[in-house]
Amino acid sequence: MSGRKTPAEVPITADPKPMAVTDCYWLYTERKIGAYPADTENCGKWLIFVPVLQVDEVWAKIKLATEEGRLGSSAKVATAKPNPNATNPDIKVICVYTYDWTDRGDVIRVRRELRRLGITARIPYKTDEDTLTGRYLKKGKQRIAKYYE
Repeated sequence: MSGRKTPAEVPITADPKPMAVTDCYWLYTERKIGAYPADTENCGKWLIFVPVLQVDEVWAKIKLATEEGRLGSSAKVATAKPNPNATNPDIKVICVYTYDWTDRGDVIRVRRELRRLGITARIPYKTDEDTLTGRYLKKGKQRIAKYYE
């Protein structure tokens, strides 16, 4: 149901830097430590928009925090491959997933941890349902975010 991992999109390289990857749109990571609820039909993600020059550094922090069980279930980062859904080629997105947007406590817990990692600007939270139905700001959709913190 979610916009997460597609086997054809997973590169062969073990741990590449996002801005060195041009053969797929996304790199992924998953929680490796600690239990976390399975995705529901209300799963979604925090969207962190990062200047290209900072993507590798920010991704390294988020990847580690996700794997250590400090964030949600998984995360993904846009690579150097141009994406038709991107609104600005100088900005890439990192998505940090949670299992259910209606669990405000968990969604806000993840947001607090992102602040501890240095993501202090306000960021939107979008449901996977909105992504799967093509609701993108670039396509003229407004008020997509469930949270903006």
